Amino acid sequence: MIRPPRRAPRSDARENRARIVGTARAVFADDPSATLQAVAKAACVGQGTMYRHFPHREALLLAVYRDELEVLVAAAPRLLDAYGPLEALRLWFERLTLDAHDGHGRGAVSLAVDAATRAGRHHPPLVAALDLLLEAGKEAGQVRPDAGADEILRLGSSLWRADDGPVCPDRGRRMLGVIVDGLRTR
Repeated sequence: MIRPPRRAPRSDARENRARIVGTARAVFADDPSATLQAVAKAACVGQGTMYRHFPHREALLLAVYRDELEVLVAAAPRLLDAYGPLEALRLWFERLTLDAHDGHGRGAVSLAVDAATRAGRHHPPLVAALDLLLEAGKEAGQVRPDAGADEILRLGSSLWRADDGPVCPDRGRRMLGVIVDGLRTR
C-alpha cells in the first residue's frame, strides 16, 4: 500500500506549536508542576489545540527539552570560539544547569532531561556537545585526560537534583566550581 506523502503542517499550526513550547518553558520555569491546562491558558490556545500537539505533559516537556537542547548544542562551538576551553565548559554547564532556573536552581533543560530519562530517551547531542568541550580542554592541556562526557553529565546532574530539594543558584555555582576544578589537569 502506497501512502500519500505527508504534508508539512500549516503555518498557523507551526506557530501554535512554537508558541506553546515557548510558553511552556516560561510556565515550567515558574512552576515545574504546571499542568497542560495552565500552559494552554498561558499560550492562549484551546485544550484541543494543546492536545493535538502534545497528548500528555511528558510530550510537552520533551519538546521543551529538544528546543533547549538545540540551543545548548549550538552554544558549545560558539563558546569555544569566544573563550578558553575550561571557561567555555563552565559557561556551557552553567547554561545547562543554572540558567533559566525556576527560582530554585532548576533549569528548563534539567526538568526536561528528567522527563527524557523517565521516557527512556537518551540525549546524544548533549553528550556530543559536552564531549566537544572536554576534548578541546584535553587538547589544550586544561582538562584531565580521563574525563568522559557521560560521567561528567551524570556528575553535573547533582546541580539540579538534590536529596534535600532543589539546589539554589548560589550553591549550584559553588558546586559547579568544584566540578570544573576537579576537571583541571594537575
